[in-house]
Amino acid sequence: MSTDKLRIGIVGGGFMGRVHGRSALVAGAKVVGAVGSSPERAAAAAEATGAEQGFATIGELLAADIDLVHVCTPNNTHLAVTLQALEAGKHVICEKPLATSPKDATGLLAAAQETGLVGTVPFVYRYHPMVRELRTRIAEGEAGQLTSLHGSYLQDWLANPDDDNWRVDDTAGGPSRTFADIGSHWCDLTEFVTGDRIAAISAQTRTIRATRGGAEVRTEDLATAQFRTEAGVVGTIVVSQVAAGRKNRLYLEVSGTESSFGFDQEDPDRLWVGRRAGNQVLTRDPETLSPPAARVNRLPAGHAQGYQDAFDSFVADSYAAVQGDRPDGLPDFAAGARSARLVDAVLRSAAADSSWITVET
Repeated sequence: MSTDKLRIGIVGGGFMGRVHGRSALVAGAKVVGAVGSSPERAAAAAEATGAEQGFATIGELLAADIDLVHVCTPNNTHLAVTLQALEAGKHVICEKPLATSPKDATGLLAAAQETGLVGTVPFVYRYHPMVRELRTRIAEGEAGQLTSLHGSYLQDWLANPDDDNWRVDDTAGGPSRTFADIGSHWCDLTEFVTGDRIAAISAQTRTIRATRGGAEVRTEDLATAQFRTEAGVVGTIVVSQVAAGRKNRLYLEVSGTESSFGFDQEDPDRLWVGRRAGNQVLTRDPETLSPPAARVNRLPAGHAQGYQDAFDSFVADSYAAVQGDRPDGLPDFAAGARSARLVDAVLRSAAADSSWITVET
């Protein structure tokens, strides 16, 4: 794939803007410009993302000769910025959540479909080769009948009383924080590898720190849920941003009658395979990977491949879609809208004393 003529702009110069910018350059695109959080920060945003220049406003960026916009701004701005980009005829990669409500996320999906433009959301854990290996083996029936799904996504970056971030504020981040931020990744990954969707969910949430930065906290620090899928598989999930010692531990275990599989995002080059007669650990090796896994493999065996590599692959696939390809497993705006419905179901269940909520299709 050649992307040397693809011209992109980035809105947002924070951590995610830097990640997107790096992936754009690795993919061979030209980062024309970046918009900062204020006109004064335009130059800083350009430097952070590797852009040729900073733009004071989104309108100025959209008026430039660009093909695609990366939206890396706070959650409450995703709707307006993405709509503005689509209306200007630009393809979009929008950070998750696609929007802070199912209605708005569905509206963005409809807008992208109506314009025929590409819209993708970085559920990048799909792009670990051992995740693709797991997906392939399940599709081929190696697990037998799936019986249960369980796991967690644990972080500790908000564990201390004085830890704070714009995501904590429900005005900027939306009504859900922890589940929308990381639980969404776990659910997307689970549905992706199994090909089975969560149909109903019973959840509870908890806020450990009642105040941060002198303000009341109205978003959850942690959530737990039990669920059942459309195929009748049962499962559980725990997500937390206040789990001391856990930095970014997404763990998924898929149990089946013939084989079980365990994937740990902090050890992404390995896949645990459990069988009644004995267990084994598969190590990422391009010589033995299935073709779907080999497609997203970037490094030789023994050379650690991680988060940024997965992000690079996702961005490359998004750019390939702009150029007319249809890469397998690319998370589009439909995945973003699906995630918004799952998050909404979790919040509604928790507000109703963990009542079972059917997830809207």
